[in-house]
Amino acid sequence: MPDPQEHFLDGPELPAGVTRFWLVRHAIVEAHARKTMYGSLDVPLCPHHLSNQKAAYHALARRLPRHALWFSSPLQRAQHTGHTIQQAGGFSTTMTIDPAFAEQSIGQWNGTPHADFPALLSKPTGPFWSIAADECPPEGETMLDVRHRIGHALDKLTQHHAGQDMVILSHGGAIRMALSHCLAIPAETALRFCIQNLSLTIIEHIAGQWRVVAVNELPDFGTNAA
Repeated sequence: MPDPQEHFLDGPELPAGVTRFWLVRHAIVEAHARKTMYGSLDVPLCPHHLSNQKAAYHALARRLPRHALWFSSPLQRAQHTGHTIQQAGGFSTTMTIDPAFAEQSIGQWNGTPHADFPALLSKPTGPFWSIAADECPPEGETMLDVRHRIGHALDKLTQHHAGQDMVILSHGGAIRMALSHCLAIPAETALRFCIQNLSLTIIEHIAGQWRVVAVNELPDFGTNAA
């Protein structure tokens, strides 16, 4: 077993040569979609927030490692967020699309107005998520399914890109399930994490063990934040 002292973080800089994931939740989506349970629908970002939160994109670009590999959910809100960060920081890295990092599919329930959604459910929900982790919407997936696919993807990337930084543009539920996998905690427990738009969550894989460095770290939104 490695000496734990070898991996103490005594300063603000994270050392190179560690298998590290920088998970970024996409920016705020457009107003109409926000009135619904948009789930895995491919909804666009909000133009107003894109314009008013430029400082946050520049802050994220400064925070993220220059030589990382980049991955994104196939949904446009994640890709658009990633490309906007890259543009703000002058990154030229190709972004690989990986369906494993998409948001939970709620199948036939996609697009349901928030007020109508509780009537569809067959199981009680937790306090901070709209659907129980083991509830499966028609033609959709449970959060347990999401945890499995994201955990498998993280494990695979850990094997293929050991010692590298990886930026992943993803979603609130998906990032919670990444934490569930890495901390080996129940999916329902992980749904208690707060994962805000444009927040950064950092996890590492060291000597066969997962470590969480940061959760829901927000960038500097500057004076023009909406």
